[in-house]
Amino acid sequence: MAEKLSNRQLRVGQEVRRVIAEAIEQGNVRSPEIANAFITITQVIMSPDLKYATVYLMTLNGKNLGLVIEQLTAEKWLFKKLVADKLKLRYTPEINFRVDDTFAEAEKINRLMHDPKVMADLEKKENEKEESAE
Repeated sequence: MAEKLSNRQLRVGQEVRRVIAEAIEQGNVRSPEIANAFITITQVIMSPDLKYATVYLMTLNGKNLGLVIEQLTAEKWLFKKLVADKLKLRYTPEINFRVDDTFAEAEKINRLMHDPKVMADLEKKENEKEESAE
């Protein structure tokens, strides 16, 4: 994300996140796939005009992500209604659910950093720095 979010976007995003997380946690959903999945909402990014909310989420071990996203999208009217009831905003944001892939990216980088070839290169560069400093 290249643009910096305003404080209002951050605050509203946190409130939307709280409302959606409570609804899922309390089982206020019709779909058993959602009720039985361990869902973590990592963040909610609001558009500058607060009309759109992108909800990033992850499930335990990344299981059934496609199905969970599909079911949440089918029930987004419920989440939109809850947000409208609990948050007094001029516009109720349109909610979109997305998979949070930051964990996968972090794991990929971690694997690359611990690759034997990369470790050898890092040690080589460290040794070159030490020799040039002497």
